[in-house]
Order: sequence, then structure tokens, then C-alpha cells
Amino acid sequence: MESTAEYTCAFCGETSTTFVDLSAGLTQAYIEDCQVCCRSNQFYITVDEVSLAIEIATDYVE
Repeated sequence: MESTAEYTCAFCGETSTTFVDLSAGLTQAYIEDCQVCCRSNQFYITVDEVSLAIEIATDYVE
């Protein structure tokens, strides 16, 4: 099952929307390029087990 969530790029600060694969687990970490500035962001995703609300934290990728 896929869902969408917003994140803020660690580099340019722009907000974008991304797809999150809920079947991959309640905590996930992966790298995805920003849709605005094309720089790589490390995503740290947490999905609430009850409400399925998604939180995304981003960090720089060197």
C-alpha cells in the first residue's frame, strides 16, 4: 500500500510530496533526490501504527 507525505528538503527548504510504501514497515530510512533542487536527502520515515500518519525527517547527504 502506498501513501503520500510532504517533506522539507534539507538543502533548499522547499516542501515537496513523495510516495511512501507503507508495506515496507513502520520505520524506514532511504535516500531520495529533492524534486526542486535535485540534491540527495536522507529520509527518516515513521508511520503511526494506529492512524497511519506519516512523519518524514530529512538530513543532508554528503
